[in-house]
Amino acid sequence: MKKIAIMGSTGSIGTQTLEVVRQNKDIEVVGLSAGRNIGRLEEQIREFHPRLAVLMEEEAAKDLAQRVKDTGTEVDYGMDGLLRLAAMEESQILVTAVVGMIGIRPTLEAIEAGKDIALANKETLVTAGHLIMPLAKEKGVRILPVDSEHSAIFQVLHGEERRSVHKLLITASGGPFRGRKREDLLSVTLEDTLKHPNWVMGQKITVDSATLVNKGLEVMEARWLFDMDLSRIQVVVQPKSIIHSMVEFNDGAVLAQLGTPDMKLPIQYALYYPERRYLPGERLDFETLSQITFEKPDMETFLGLPMAIEAAGCGGTMPTVFNAANEYAVAKFLKREIGFLEIYEMIREAMDHHRISENPSLSRILETEKETVEFLMKRG
Repeated sequence: MKKIAIMGSTGSIGTQTLEVVRQNKDIEVVGLSAGRNIGRLEEQIREFHPRLAVLMEEEAAKDLAQRVKDTGTEVDYGMDGLLRLAAMEESQILVTAVVGMIGIRPTLEAIEAGKDIALANKETLVTAGHLIMPLAKEKGVRILPVDSEHSAIFQVLHGEERRSVHKLLITASGGPFRGRKREDLLSVTLEDTLKHPNWVMGQKITVDSATLVNKGLEVMEARWLFDMDLSRIQVVVQPKSIIHSMVEFNDGAVLAQLGTPDMKLPIQYALYYPERRYLPGERLDFETLSQITFEKPDMETFLGLPMAIEAAGCGGTMPTVFNAANEYAVAKFLKREIGFLEIYEMIREAMDHHRISENPSLSRILETEKETVEFLMKRG
């Protein structure tokens, strides 16, 4: 039996990971964690019988413990609980499906404990890639990407020599506002923003897709995952999300990974790598697929991508500032406290205000996140 623990089991990636578990009979879920969704976590506990479940707040954990006292599942809470989950002796793979920088410390803890990482938490590498990747190499741990774009590149590179790679081509759908200009975005609503044309995702990542921040985070993450200079990572818009990403090799050949927009494919590939298993679901029909089109991303309107590339180029603590400012701004947008374009404004102001610390430690990264949030709170 393959034994896994999941951080963020009630979110989009977490629930789809559990769908993959249901479809296979040789995965045991030994640990689950959630933020505040007690009801869904209780349902998951009763179905999958993990040894440990973690919630972020103590009172919620006490409530859950009472609800599931008949199951034998231990309930813990807070960061200490997440660190326990990450390092569980029973698990082999930690699925990091949480959103935000909360995933960094547990990921480091899991790597120290020798666990492979099925990585769906972009912020871990965006802000701490210089810590994560060397430690994974030192501990002999595999970082297995779950994002569809990074999984596509990972699949294409399987069996290839990295020195033969010329360029990574990360595809983007363009989000719900593709083709619109800045003036068109002045009045877009939250409901408009959450209507992604192809993917069903959590709210935060759906907003990030609309701003192209998500694609910027993917560029920053790809830099660390594949040890690739930023100048050799290109974003192309492929509106139907059929090509998930491509690799151009030194001889001019371009290899791509194609498929329907279904996150269960990269999840299952990460859990069973390098084995490929049957996955039920829709398949591409090349008899009815009339065309695959590409566009250049509009980086004058959708500032999330160029600002992310700028932050990555600055290095040090600047990627943390970019990420923290975006998290804060998106949270306010989801509460309808700011407009869509103010997300860009808040990121820009935070980046302009920041003085970079080079090669930051984990504590400095977390301090930078706090300082960025405090700066934006003062902004109002």
